[in-house]
Amino acid sequence: MESQTIVEALLLGLIEGLTEFIPVSSTGHILLAGHFLGFHSTGKAFEILIQLGAILAILSVYFRRLWKMLLELPHDRLTRHFAIGILIAFLPAALIGALAHDFIKTFLFESPRLICIMLIIGGVVLLAVDRMNLKPVYRDVERFPTRLYLQIGLFQCLSLIPGTSRSGSTIVGALLLGVDKRAAAEFSFFLAMPTMVGAFAFDLFKNRNVLTSADLPIIAVGFIAAFVTALFVVRFLLDYVSRRGYSLFGWWRLVVGGLGLVALMIWG
Repeated sequence: MESQTIVEALLLGLIEGLTEFIPVSSTGHILLAGHFLGFHSTGKAFEILIQLGAILAILSVYFRRLWKMLLELPHDRLTRHFAIGILIAFLPAALIGALAHDFIKTFLFESPRLICIMLIIGGVVLLAVDRMNLKPVYRDVERFPTRLYLQIGLFQCLSLIPGTSRSGSTIVGALLLGVDKRAAAEFSFFLAMPTMVGAFAFDLFKNRNVLTSADLPIIAVGFIAAFVTALFVVRFLLDYVSRRGYSLFGWWRLVVGGLGLVALMIWG
């Protein structure tokens, strides 16, 4: 295997881990970077499968809390309410994603221009929402009303368009629905767990006949890089957004989307 391919996989893995849990669209960043690097994975599986590294990073950070929830689930009403709430929020995007999988992977994943445009639109929305004088009503992710879990889950459906951002759509939706900034990011973390595991398992199943042993080293490098960088981001993000909000990520999206459009016009 060429060293350049391993280096590219390492770079893409770092990008995945850095961007997965912040509202800038990890998939959009990876697809754009892969486009300009000339990186091609079998069935676009690499871009999905390296998310396992980010999944394991967030599971390791939240392991004690998740284990406590698992033990309390049979007899604690509040824990059951939260677990059901996550499931309710997960289902809309899961159903639409499964039904539209081939269209998303065949057409939307192959449009760098669309990704850049969605990065810019999302950046404008994020900046606007962050500057609104919103009055938070909900601060505890375990005590959201059932309807709020569903509403946030419907916002997550927007993330099926590459460049929109899974975390970005859920965070913006939560903020508009009265959730405070820290809780919006934290619930995005919890919702990421079933969403990313589902996307990983579904994509692995869909590509089971085209993946070969030659793909494994590239995926492994990307996976390890994504795990390490995502571990850092998850530990850092909640405190950051509590103090500074989301404007940095809005500007980030505008810069990347704008540069991406310029690069497409110059190099195609």
